[in-house]
Amino acid sequence: MGSSRTFGEVRARDAAAPPSLSADSTIAGAAGLSRLTSSKDGPVSGTGRRRGWMLRRMLALADAVAIVTAALAAEWLTATFSGPALSSDVGEIVGLVVVVPVWLVAAKIYGLYDRDDERTDHSTTDEFASLFHLVTVGTAGVAAFCYVTGVASPSAAKLLVFWAFATLFTVLGRAAARARARTALWYLQNTVVVGAGEVGQRIAKKLLQHSEYGINLVGFVDHEPMERQDGLEHIALLGGTDDLPSIVRTYDVERVIIAFSGRSDTETLALVRSMNSLDVQVDVVPRLFELVCPGVSLHTVEGIPLVGLPQLNLSRSSRLLKRVFDVSLSALGLLALAPVLAAVAVAIKLDSRGPVFFRQTRMGANEAPFRIFKFRTMVADAEGKKDTVRHLNHHLHDDPRMFKAVDDPRVTKLGRFLRRTSLDELPQLLNVLSGEMSLVGPRPLILDEDSHVREWARHRLAIKPGITGLWQVLGRSDIPFGEMVQLDYLYVSAWSLGGDIKLLVKTIPSVLFPRTATR
Repeated sequence: MGSSRTFGEVRARDAAAPPSLSADSTIAGAAGLSRLTSSKDGPVSGTGRRRGWMLRRMLALADAVAIVTAALAAEWLTATFSGPALSSDVGEIVGLVVVVPVWLVAAKIYGLYDRDDERTDHSTTDEFASLFHLVTVGTAGVAAFCYVTGVASPSAAKLLVFWAFATLFTVLGRAAARARARTALWYLQNTVVVGAGEVGQRIAKKLLQHSEYGINLVGFVDHEPMERQDGLEHIALLGGTDDLPSIVRTYDVERVIIAFSGRSDTETLALVRSMNSLDVQVDVVPRLFELVCPGVSLHTVEGIPLVGLPQLNLSRSSRLLKRVFDVSLSALGLLALAPVLAAVAVAIKLDSRGPVFFRQTRMGANEAPFRIFKFRTMVADAEGKKDTVRHLNHHLHDDPRMFKAVDDPRVTKLGRFLRRTSLDELPQLLNVLSGEMSLVGPRPLILDEDSHVREWARHRLAIKPGITGLWQVLGRSDIPFGEMVQLDYLYVSAWSLGGDIKLLVKTIPSVLFPRTATR
């Protein structure tokens, strides 16, 4: 009760004055409020160009340009190799004019223009399978259309080239459109979190850590809030849950996240339904969210939805598929990166005294310890000096079970570069090839850290530890130990080869643009 009174005092102060936001939030909030228009009933939201409206048009334009460019490229390439000049067949031009709008409608049916509104973390990587399927079916449809109508007679080679270019240009065009959109002010979504308890504040912290989500966190809505945690003091309490509709209108809120307020389930349900008449995206944190992962299935019993949780144990075929994938890519990676590996090894020897490789015992799958390979990034006697830098632990105040030092003085000058670029991780491809690790998997913990993993969390060891994983893509060193273990558990429970491919692709930007370098 004491913490609630303290937050209540802040709430009373906020009610008498505008919410106190950070500089970034103030700018973004002003941008959101600038979209408001007046009516006799007061401010009305949703009249400006919001994220969904703009992004749908940008993606449609990117798709149209991609299809036309792919058709022209296919025409040019086949003409170059077959000899004659570019075709001026009127039928093919007419066919292209017909195909483009049909193609955009098909993309709409596939849901490729609506997911950015629903998901804050949606990316082109997430829709690659749908894009591949659309381009494949679309190319077959173009061939059938030409054959049935006789407006054109493209060769099999031209269709194949068109399919390849359409796949490439569509993916690149959509990625470019999203990259451009995320630099625009209209991409920001004014957002409120309903529920200022532990879960709500945890979500708020994560939204603030991920600027790429384009979320402008306006404030909390709760009638019985908890004291705000460190780092959230500047996020205002806007009012109680009964005030939510007026708050949505006043602050031009575009996204409402329901995160366990003190209301009953019946009251919360009524609260969500009250959003139906407003132009707002509603996200609901599910009960038992610690168990719900992206791989869950939804089925019904007479209209009541049930969430089916996948089994933790991978089948033999899944393990074989994952192993073949690991061996193939790690072998290719070692061959392709051999010059880089050699150059780094020479640089390490010239930079400081000590071995090229750093070997350390980590806990592997099925409780089997192994020795991990990494390029040495610290001075030779770094392990003996660990106690002298414990006060630099990045997680000292939130969860000291994991040790990640900020500005560790033991790291060499070259080592900082290797860590920042993740080049120090490349020798782990040898661990993957030998079967001790996987390309994607749970974080390989040292034995001291592993001793803190107990009970249900030890199921994270059902899969071999990985060079990358959810922990690296979502936050790397920013993620506390407890949350990292939970992410590993979710990864194991939701494993799929497609998921591994997505994580590998998403690792690239997380390495190129790291938020921290404390690893």
